[in-house]
Order: sequence, then structure tokens, then C-alpha cells
Amino acid sequence: MATTSTNRGAPARSWLGQWNSNVSSYYLLVGVTGLLTVIGLIMVLSSSTVTSIAADESPYAAFLVQAQYALMGLPVLLIAAHLPVRWYKRLALPGLAIALVLLVAVIFMGEVTNGQQNWLVFGPVRFQPSELAKLALAIWLGTVLGRKQALLGSWSHAILPAVPGAVVVLGLVLAGGDLGTALVMGLLVAGAFFVSGVPMSLMTLGAVLAAFVVGYVFILQQGSGDRLQRIIATYGAECDAASDCYQSLHGLFGLGTGGLWGVGLGGSREKWNYLPEAHNDFIFAVIGEELGLFGTVLVLALFAVLGLAMSRVIWRHTDPFVKVTTAAVGCWIVGQAFINIGVVIGVLPVIGVPLPLVSAGGSALITTMAALGMVISFARTEPGAAKALAARGSVVRKSLAVLGGAVRRR
Repeated sequence: MATTSTNRGAPARSWLGQWNSNVSSYYLLVGVTGLLTVIGLIMVLSSSTVTSIAADESPYAAFLVQAQYALMGLPVLLIAAHLPVRWYKRLALPGLAIALVLLVAVIFMGEVTNGQQNWLVFGPVRFQPSELAKLALAIWLGTVLGRKQALLGSWSHAILPAVPGAVVVLGLVLAGGDLGTALVMGLLVAGAFFVSGVPMSLMTLGAVLAAFVVGYVFILQQGSGDRLQRIIATYGAECDAASDCYQSLHGLFGLGTGGLWGVGLGGSREKWNYLPEAHNDFIFAVIGEELGLFGTVLVLALFAVLGLAMSRVIWRHTDPFVKVTTAAVGCWIVGQAFINIGVVIGVLPVIGVPLPLVSAGGSALITTMAALGMVISFARTEPGAAKALAARGSVVRKSLAVLGGAVRRR
């Protein structure tokens, strides 16, 4: 009988291999964030050239803007990845206060885009405060729920002050008409409450009340009826292909045309002004058309790995603040990704939510990179991670020193 030889004295490794490493979360987060950002830049370039030319602009106009935002977001990510955990706790309340001030400012002086008043414009700077509010709310919930970890079995402690704070933020976002962002924030809040140990009875009651408010006030009682029409168009038996179903149908046309391997990068037909928001909310359809099933599965797998990496941080870290904040960020980013994909494949009605790190949009890109940088910082402080990273850094330095010595001897 053949036997497998092993080095004497070498410890046996589990079949999971490097997944059991102290730095797996760190490297997965860094790798997936980088890959999704690069894929986003490539697909924004591919999906926006035709519309840029049609608007008498450079074919690289949208890509250059997105690349500038990516370059701005890179130092933000690096700084966030090296900030100590205690600094995030200190920034929680000031960050939420700034976000609230900006959200209030949007109501009085915000710019209306696609029927939603969610942009602030200061000279050449144009951004969405609601994106910053996602990050600020995640950190603040992590702080207040983390501090009261042992008391959250009581409804009074679970509600105050987390619920009023979340309701105020969500209310201000809804006041601007941005239902999609409010739904993503709802996922963020649910993730934070679930991981913190809030009673399920309270969470169920909150979900029912939120569904009633959104369904009755912001859908049934909406003056124009646009949201209700989109829901009927998605789930109804009939739909006007020239209006209500136009965007969804062309998204499905793109996905169906791609087949297994796609028509090739840059070869999309739908981006020729057939598919609205091809480089933004419906960029996943262009990915499916140009890169095929392979491209769409790759993007899905990257977001799944991102979720697994953040769940690993939640499982391994000892700080309740880190657990709750990471859960909030994970439900925000991964949840938003699957909402966007659900819209494109026709499972959900069109609600105007971009694909994180991939869709065009500066505010969303920079804020998402900041949030992931924060989670990378948390991964660096997992048990044993700091020592392992320091050891690997010293190995690299020694290797470079040896190579440098070898070159000098030549």
C-alpha cells in the first residue's frame, strides 16, 4: 500500500490551508477590493465610450472621471486601513453629526436628479451626503450597540439611542425621495442589530413597521405613482415594453446576448444608447453581454468572497464594536450588490442602486473604499494578525536584502 511521505517534524496542515491563517481576512479583503475596483474601471470605460461620443465629449470622459475618483479613494482607503480601532470609536458621534447636517442641507439646497433630491453642489464639487451617511451610521451603531452589548436583551436598552438615531437618518434620506438608498440603509441597520444580539421580536416588529411605512407612504401614496408602476411592471402579467419595462428588458437583452463567454470586451450593442444608465445602475448587464456568464459569475463570486471575509472578521474579532460595525458594512455593500444584480436580472423592481466599486459614481466609490479600508483595519487587529503581518513584512525585507547582496556581488 502506497503511503504519502511527509517531512518529519512538520505539522500537518488542514485541508482548508491558508483559510485558517490569521491574515486570511486581511488578504481576501485587500484582493477583492482591488479586483472589483479594477473591473469597475474597465467596465466604466467600455460601457460609456459611445454615450460620451454622442454627447460631443471625449470617449474617455466618464472613465477619466471615475479614474480620478478611484485615485482619490486610494489614499482614503490606505489611511482608513491603518487607523486604530479606537479612532473609529472617537469619530462615531462627530461623523454622524456631520452626516445629519449634510442630509438636512440636501432638503433645503439639494440638486434634483432623476426625481430624487439627494445631491449637494459646491462649485465644482458634487456629491451625495447619503453615501457618507451610510458609513457614519455604521460606525455610530457599532459604537452604541457595542458598548451596551450585555444590556441589549432589554427592549429599552436595545431601542435607545440606536433606533431613534437610525430613524432620523433614514427619514432624512427618504425626505429626498431616495428609496433605494433608504432600503440599503435598512439592511445596514438590520445587520448591526442582528450581530449585536438585539431580541428578534424587536427586529421583527421594526421590520413590519418599516415595511408598512415604505409601502403605504412612499409607494401607495406617492403622487406620481412611478414606484408603484415599476413594481407592477416587474411582477405584473403585462408591461409596456416602450416605457415601464424598457430598461429592464434591455438589461435582460444584454445578459441574454452574452451567452457563456460574451461578445467580447467593448462589443456591447446595448450600450449604444439602448440601455439607460449602462455605465451606472445597469453596468452588470454590460458585464454579462461583453464577458458572458463567466464575467457575471466572477463578479458574483467576488462579492460572495467579500461577504465571507467580513463574516470571518465578525467571527474572529473580540471587540463588539468591530463585530457590529463590520456586520453593518457587510450588509450595506454585499446587500447593495445583490439588490443591484436583482434589479438587472428582473427579480426586483428598478430602484436606482449602483453596483458597489463597479458602477460609475464618485461619492459611492470613495465612501465604499473608505468603509472597506476600515474593515481592513479591523482585519489587521484580529487575534494573531498583527504579529503575522509583521513577520511577513520582515521576511520580505530579508529577501530583498539577500537579493540586493547577490546583485552587488555580481
